[in-house]
Amino acid sequence: MRWVPAYVALGSNLAGPDRQVDDAFARLAQLPDSRLVARSRLYRARPMGPQDQPDFVNAAAGLLTRLSAPELLAHLQAIERSMGREMPKRRWGARLIDLDLLIYSTMATGKDEPVNGLVLPHPGIHERNFVLYPLADIAPELHIPGRGQVAELARRVGSEGLRLL
Repeated sequence: MRWVPAYVALGSNLAGPDRQVDDAFARLAQLPDSRLVARSRLYRARPMGPQDQPDFVNAAAGLLTRLSAPELLAHLQAIERSMGREMPKRRWGARLIDLDLLIYSTMATGKDEPVNGLVLPHPGIHERNFVLYPLADIAPELHIPGRGQVAELARRVGSEGLRLL
């Protein structure tokens, strides 16, 4: 299989979230048949969901991989489990680590036609500054299928509630 680009969002708001994100970066660098080729700066962001939880630390990673999208997703979920992630008790609740596959090569699926439960690009990517700003650090020219260029999308959503660490 050929090498393809993939982008991953990282987030945490529990147990030293900046350390959790750094640990996740280190684990991404150890993925089989993959190379961590870019990592964004760390951003602090207000929670998207319930506000009675700590702020999140968010980042983005750029990978080159030979893994298929479902294989890569399975590895991301395994990293989450190995770091102690439990399913949140409520939607958009606090979490130790969250790894989301944002974009895989030029693959685009609709919500009605996921591949092994995977929807790409990740739903909501174009509306979330805590995803777009870190992604713009490493791939500002990247085109999100059906949405537009990362840098332009980041400008549109603005940086309210977001700050660099």
